[in-house]
Amino acid sequence: MIFFEIKKMKCLFHFSLMILLLIRHSSCSRHYDRHRLLQLRSEVKEMFEHAYHGYMKYAYPYDELRPLTCDGVDTWGSYSLSLIDALDTLVVMGLHDEFNKAVDYIKYNVSFDADINVSVFETNIRVVGGLLSAHMLSHRATTELEIGWPCNGPLLRMAEDVARRLLPAFDTPTGMPYGTVNLRSGVPEGETTVTCTAGVGTFILEFGTLSRLTGDFIFEQVALKALHSLFNHRSKMGLMGNHLDVASGLWIAHDSGIGGGIDSYFEYLIKGSLLFNLPHLRSMFDELRKPIDKYSATSTGWYFWVNMQKGQVTMPIYQSLESYWPGLLSLIGDIDIAMKSMSNYHDVLKLYGFTPEVYNVVNQEAARDSFPLRPELVESAMYLYKATNGDPYLLDIGSDILRSIQHSSRTRCGYATIKSCKKHSLQNRMESFFLAETTKYLYLLFDPDNFMHNDGSHGKVWNTAGGRECIVDAGGYIFNTEAHPIDPGILHCCYMADNNDWSHRQQPKYQRFMKSSLVVDKKKRINQSS
Repeated sequence: MIFFEIKKMKCLFHFSLMILLLIRHSSCSRHYDRHRLLQLRSEVKEMFEHAYHGYMKYAYPYDELRPLTCDGVDTWGSYSLSLIDALDTLVVMGLHDEFNKAVDYIKYNVSFDADINVSVFETNIRVVGGLLSAHMLSHRATTELEIGWPCNGPLLRMAEDVARRLLPAFDTPTGMPYGTVNLRSGVPEGETTVTCTAGVGTFILEFGTLSRLTGDFIFEQVALKALHSLFNHRSKMGLMGNHLDVASGLWIAHDSGIGGGIDSYFEYLIKGSLLFNLPHLRSMFDELRKPIDKYSATSTGWYFWVNMQKGQVTMPIYQSLESYWPGLLSLIGDIDIAMKSMSNYHDVLKLYGFTPEVYNVVNQEAARDSFPLRPELVESAMYLYKATNGDPYLLDIGSDILRSIQHSSRTRCGYATIKSCKKHSLQNRMESFFLAETTKYLYLLFDPDNFMHNDGSHGKVWNTAGGRECIVDAGGYIFNTEAHPIDPGILHCCYMADNNDWSHRQQPKYQRFMKSSLVVDKKKRINQSS
């Protein structure tokens, strides 16, 4: 008994020491010369490799690594999820040999013709997004590309196969998708029609990209229809709720904010407008942001949850998931507002060493203190570091996150979820987004010369098999919500395969979408008040 008490005191001492170091380091100006950045980049690369090889050694072909017991478990679909999610990170870090091995593993061992129920949202952002991104980046890692790349290739075919298996989810009266499908048989019998807002509005990046590469319009069409249908069901105050019924359009959960259950809908409006040059998506975001700034935002940079019908604060909390918001604001130039929120989030980080899943701002304490090694805070740090031309404060945030993960999360075979930010106890799970997002964003933050940061000053002229010339690898990458980068230049390589210009054929359809979305028709809106 005495031994365990001493061990417990020792752990608390180390935890307290780490927090003191974070506070001390963050309260003074740190110096980041090129040598220091290279050291940090190297440390992140080693972190990724430790986690990746731990997964491959102990967990593959299961979806995820269990880092405390060094074994594997299927979580989202039994399709080697962590390997698919990690593909483009291997390219970003220059691990080309490992990338080619991983592609072979996937080509010859992964099949999506399975009688299993999967999350439409998670399968799209992690699997479809991961395969598409790896397909588009594969020219950097191998010269053995199929004839017709980027309009052809094994990873592209797999992405299309998965996306087609998700399409039955969109067959609803509103065009908003179910939350679950069976990969073999479609929507399960008796499946609930209730899903979250993010689960409806987070498809345009992946499905639009797939349409541009394959020439099949159905993917982009269903994604846009879902986006616009969701927009037309906003409340009279212009706020979005958290969950709704995709059959009737009635809202089930009325809490409105920028965090979990809603978050990536806002993200895809901005990123979709940039990637596909669709200004009406930006107009939709601007329209939705007005009531957010009026009802949810505080003068101190926090964003609270409010009732979508009345605008009253229901939960004065900060969620770790909300940390993406400053990065999103940086994409539209709102740097000052973004930095104010980042300062708040960094304060919470310094308090616990991590950002807990839920932090009560009024009570100044963690209401739910787990942390599954989420990427959102370092994601925003990376975006803002570029947007501010290298403000070292953003490097401080990234360095603090790196120190905390290394100190408290590392295990013999990977990195474990933080079960309690207060105690720094561990949970036996390493989610796939640690390989796809957290390590990638940290690496890019500390690697300003990475090809991902190309400002358009150079690229490659690519001649497709059909004789079309396009530019690839010229920068401007758009990351999906799972940090899978999409090269916008590649989208112009394939869409004239039948000698008809894509934009010419699609423009009338987009104009109809814009008209139906932005004209307020109160008779057509469904606003549920109870």
